[in-house]
Amino acid sequence: MRSPKLPGPALALLVLLLLLPPPGSAGGPAPFDPTWESLDARQLPAWFDKAKFGIFIHWGVFSVPSFGSEWFWWYWQKEKIPAYVDFMKNNYPPDFTYEDFGPLFTAKFFDANQWADILQASGAKYVVLTSKHHEGFTLWGSEYSWTWNAVDEGPKRDIVKELAVAVRNRTDLRFGLYYSLFEWFHPLFLEDESSSFQKRQYPVSKMLPELYELVNKYQPEVLWADGDGGAPDTYWKSVDFLAWLYNESPVRDTVVTNDRWGAGSICKHGGYYTCSDRYNPGHLLPHKWENCMTIDKFSWGYRRNAGISDYLTIEELVKQLVQTVSCGGNLLMNIGPTRDGTISAIFEERLRQMGIWLKVNGEAIYETYAWRSQNDTVTPDVWYTSKPKDKLVYALFLKWPVSGQLLLGQPKATLGATKVKLLGHGQPLHWTPLKQNGIKVDLPQVTIHQMPCQWGWALALTNVT
Repeated sequence: MRSPKLPGPALALLVLLLLLPPPGSAGGPAPFDPTWESLDARQLPAWFDKAKFGIFIHWGVFSVPSFGSEWFWWYWQKEKIPAYVDFMKNNYPPDFTYEDFGPLFTAKFFDANQWADILQASGAKYVVLTSKHHEGFTLWGSEYSWTWNAVDEGPKRDIVKELAVAVRNRTDLRFGLYYSLFEWFHPLFLEDESSSFQKRQYPVSKMLPELYELVNKYQPEVLWADGDGGAPDTYWKSVDFLAWLYNESPVRDTVVTNDRWGAGSICKHGGYYTCSDRYNPGHLLPHKWENCMTIDKFSWGYRRNAGISDYLTIEELVKQLVQTVSCGGNLLMNIGPTRDGTISAIFEERLRQMGIWLKVNGEAIYETYAWRSQNDTVTPDVWYTSKPKDKLVYALFLKWPVSGQLLLGQPKATLGATKVKLLGHGQPLHWTPLKQNGIKVDLPQVTIHQMPCQWGWALALTNVT
């Protein structure tokens, strides 16, 4: 077949287009190829490692039964766990379905500005909201989740948009979104699964178009994938999507992603590693990682049946943050709002307590680097961070010694050059060298009310090696 003749201007335009460099190459790094080798070589945007602390929010239709776990639907209908079956039997009519919870997810008291103010008060630097969990209900009016979304059902509001606007207008946090790749009971996914994922109807017609819509519409700077459903990354076309995300998307320069892009990719491929829920290795890792964990020890979603001892104390949360950051990780701390959109008092208290602690000790957390030793060899519950450019090492200690003297086995100090201060106190502290290695620091003699903070303290050590 002969090529049609092009008129002069059209031919010139075609030649110009052919001469233009591909997207992303002009004045910037070479585009990423849709291969793990290429994608894994992408440098993580610097803001993420500096941030250190984020808030996870698990909210969805599972917040209506608010019993047991956000996996309520699965445990009730698929695994038929007696506690969940009995809960439904005792509280709802026999013909009640999970979809019937949709209209009851009212978000009646949801105030995005109030949420944003609480997030800002927590001292966190980013937030990640569940835009869609494994139940498939989207917190925005997804074009690919007809009637099973927050605009058509329940709140009749675009939750993602409201929170994104409030966070960006009222806080210094980066806005991020969690997205579950699979859905437990989506008929197309189940059909694909029954073909051992030889069929790819679900990712092509549902998951991928929805992800593109989510990124283009709300421009999240964290994209937190989850739920591979046992399918490999080739089924999800993960590398193709990530190549677009890094090369052409509106957030290509600042977006960070995790490692949950298909069976076998966790702790191996992607942006930063999460490895497992509540991952806290206690030692330095060569790759940037995140400890995603929950204030409620047993659930990510809100539980009406949680007791006070089910929640981590502020002391336990501070310890998680200090351990995680000293080992090079970020802490992503989860709360679960109620079905009507309130952040319960115990979650709000924990968030505000973290903020109070970080106001004093944030210097030892934000924008720090792991030191040569992560924890001390002489005194337990002492963890280290550093700022090499400022010649600073921070010793974060979680128990105030009864003697008023803190023994540190790791720092090598120099008389006349090394200075020690307690953050929030300000006055230089007296120290003496230990016989072999380390120093003994005389802490200020203060009453509990005069302490700069509670729940953990930080010493700033200048000129130690």
